[in-house]
Amino acid sequence: MFPTKTFSERLVTIRKSRNISAKDVAEALGVSRAAISQFESGKNAPSTTVLIALADYFNVSLDYLVGRSDDPLRR
Repeated sequence: MFPTKTFSERLVTIRKSRNISAKDVAEALGVSRAAISQFESGKNAPSTTVLIALADYFNVSLDYLVGRSDDPLRR
């Protein structure tokens, strides 16, 4: 498992810095708005499939999203 606090903080930061609503992310990924809220609050972690979709949607590396790298573009 990965540190959900780091993931949650990075997800919120990326989404807000790009002025994208949680609703838009949810629709693009085919998940509920509540799921995005739970990811951002750290109450729930995404499945591997959703995690990959988030990285692709925001064009960042998985390592960055889960706190294994501080470089968003490290691939």
